[in-house]
Amino acid sequence: MRTLISTAFVSLDGVVEAPGGEPGYRNSGWTFKDVEFLPEAYDIKEREQREAGALMMGRASYEAFSPVWPGMAEFADYKVMPKYVVSTTLTEDSLVPDWGDITILRSLDDVAALKETEGGPIIIHGSAALNHSLSDAGLIDRYHLLVFPLLLGAGKRLFSDTDKDTQKLKLVEHEAYANGIQKNVFEVVH
Repeated sequence: MRTLISTAFVSLDGVVEAPGGEPGYRNSGWTFKDVEFLPEAYDIKEREQREAGALMMGRASYEAFSPVWPGMAEFADYKVMPKYVVSTTLTEDSLVPDWGDITILRSLDDVAALKETEGGPIIIHGSAALNHSLSDAGLIDRYHLLVFPLLLGAGKRLFSDTDKDTQKLKLVEHEAYANGIQKNVFEVVH
């Protein structure tokens, strides 16, 4: 069974929207505008690329990443690995041609079936709505969170506000950095 890992930049109040400067959000770019850059705080991002067997995202994140990431040297490992986009509306003819194998998954059942296949961990970047659905369905196995010392107020959140049973997490790795960022890696207790 493959491990499904959600990785996110998240503010202390849970916002994940537009950390890299995506348009349309009042605090867009909050990861680099408001917090001193320390390379060691981002070491987990390199490790994720080395360890992942596939990349997964929702439609909105795919549409944001696919025009940019294929040509970026820092995401070269992702270019060659299989990618899965979970969407009920995306069509095959709207997929970019220069980003390797891309498969569209139409449902959470498709994601659950993918987890049953052979291969390395599947990493999810961005994709707030997809994270809500996967978490609520109990499909996420691990969270890699870089928590920023910021309160952003309104914005897309990593976790849904669905009324559900408690989901227990086990902290398996953590570190705090001089710029206030905290790395927290949690395994989901199934």
